[in-house]
Amino acid sequence: MAQKFNARLAIAAAVVLIIILAAGFYLFAGQGGEQAAQAPTVVIGVTDSVTELDPATSYDFFTWEVLSNVMAGLVTYDPDTGEIVGDLATGWEAREGGKVWVFTLRPDAKFADGTPCTAQDVVRSIKRVMTIGGDPSWLVTEFVEDVRAIDDYTVEFRLKQPVGYFLAVVATIPYHPVHPNYPDNEPAPDATWGGCGPYKISEFKRGEYIVLEPNPYYYGEKPKNGKVIIKFYESSQALRAALEAGDIDVAWRTLNPADIRDLQDRGYNVKEAPGLFIRYIVVKVDAPPTDRKEVRQALAAAIDRQELADRVFQGTMEPLYSMVPSGLWAHYPAFKDKYGEGANIDLAVQLLRSVGYDENNKLKVELWYTPTHYGDTEAQLAAVIKEQWEATGLIEVTLKSSEWGQYVEQLSQGQFMLSLLGWYPDYLDPDNFLTPFLLSTANTWTGTGYVNPQVDELLQQAMTETDQETRAQLYKQVQEILAEDVPYIPLLQGKLYVVLGPNVVNVEISPLQFLIYSSIEVTG
Repeated sequence: MAQKFNARLAIAAAVVLIIILAAGFYLFAGQGGEQAAQAPTVVIGVTDSVTELDPATSYDFFTWEVLSNVMAGLVTYDPDTGEIVGDLATGWEAREGGKVWVFTLRPDAKFADGTPCTAQDVVRSIKRVMTIGGDPSWLVTEFVEDVRAIDDYTVEFRLKQPVGYFLAVVATIPYHPVHPNYPDNEPAPDATWGGCGPYKISEFKRGEYIVLEPNPYYYGEKPKNGKVIIKFYESSQALRAALEAGDIDVAWRTLNPADIRDLQDRGYNVKEAPGLFIRYIVVKVDAPPTDRKEVRQALAAAIDRQELADRVFQGTMEPLYSMVPSGLWAHYPAFKDKYGEGANIDLAVQLLRSVGYDENNKLKVELWYTPTHYGDTEAQLAAVIKEQWEATGLIEVTLKSSEWGQYVEQLSQGQFMLSLLGWYPDYLDPDNFLTPFLLSTANTWTGTGYVNPQVDELLQQAMTETDQETRAQLYKQVQEILAEDVPYIPLLQGKLYVVLGPNVVNVEISPLQFLIYSSIEVTG
């Protein structure tokens, strides 16, 4: 009896031991499997900053880049071909000669908390942009008369007039549907609810970092990384130091040109993207002394763009003589035709003397810049422009600066006489380099005060014209008027550079020159 009991006990104990060992092996394998499947975190460093995480109010390149990775639009650009393809929309149709556009939505789109995204969300989001009336609202209000949901998965846009490039406009951030938690009638600058894109915002500490995690409900290709952390640095030197210390995997916007070349020489992988990025000076035309056209023309004539490209940017940028960048159809170098290729000091002096300025009565101007948003070269850029203007002997320049958040507000309020700015395209069409700056109902964000009814009419004609050659001729006229009126002085056209740490094996940049976070792949 006792021997049988002990044998049974031993068998039972062995079975329990096997179960425990099996369970332990399963747990270990499961944990190991999860760890193996979990892609590494990517850390991106920038000198940029987030303005407002709200498509209704944000209107700067870097914030749009972040939003493009946490939200999705009806259409987007194919990263390989640059062609417009469906995203939230599976198809679309233009009706009534291009005045009505109907989009069919995919039924499986969800926000990052699992809430379905429907046509009603698209309509609400776009009407929210129109109601709030923030800086980017013109991308909707200039084109859209009304938008409605035909059913849960069909959206109809009725335009004010036919627009041949409306699909490109729809690809912009203000058309991206936002989570229902966004308030209808007021901005949400620190909102983290996001949209239907590949990532969700899990943490945001303004000025320090933002953390993005994959959206578990995303319908598209899953990110090649497990998480993205974006760290904000105060200077290009700090950004470089972080890269060399291994604190970041990707150095992006903006390293100094000298650092880019040096890091490349040291063996870092530097990825270069063809640039439609432009730099220019905003000129306030509705207040003295720059309300005088001769003054504005003199300032434009005295600029030596090649010197700016060589001295400040060491060849990473090139001279630009129009707001429409070189390489984009309809580009016309109107400033070169009117003022010459280099600094035309004689013409500048002649223009200034014609309106009463001389050695004893110099033109006094203020040039503003923001010290870190465009990298540490900005102060040097402003200083060289000051040298060029003062080389006339008739201009006295005072340099002033403010940080980006304040700078944008001051700009839109028209507080700057002259200010340095940069532009990345909202959509890939020459219109996007002219209408936001010159159309009187769309350019209030610049604070320039520029209004020209002839330019308004030409831009409206080009908007509805479907023949590209005709549009190019209309845009040429606009660029010629731009060089005559000088509400802006185009300076430079740049390339984009992203410097990769040794563990980064893949990164892609979109046709709009946004970093595609989901494409970034790192080892270990």
